[in-house]
Amino acid sequence: MALEITGSLVKKLPVQAGSSTRGEWQKQEFIIETHETYPKKVCMNVWGADKVSELASYGEGEVLKISFNLESREYNQRWYTDIRAWRIERSVREAGSDYAPSTSVPGSSNGSSALQSDLPSDLGEDDLPF
Repeated sequence: MALEITGSLVKKLPVQAGSSTRGEWQKQEFIIETHETYPKKVCMNVWGADKVSELASYGEGEVLKISFNLESREYNQRWYTDIRAWRIERSVREAGSDYAPSTSVPGSSNGSSALQSDLPSDLGEDDLPF
């Protein structure tokens, strides 16, 4: 099952490493916080030296788009869920999310609104643009 999530990188946990019958391995967990009305924090992980190195290139606070697989398994009659990221990329903010309009046009003597100067000149004071 492949899914995607977008959120801010909150924290990277320490790299875990070891060896098994298949050879050396590395794993790193990290926390993402979603940008919903009620934000959720999700602990995810990456496996392999190449993915751990890729995660190191992202800083806390960056907005990331993450593709991941979700899998659960049973061990001693308890269930464990693994959220494994397989692609991480910087997210492009939605258009207009960083827009903060100024209240006046710099250098104007009449203090007119910057937004009013963008309206078509054929609209009157009481006319609605829709």
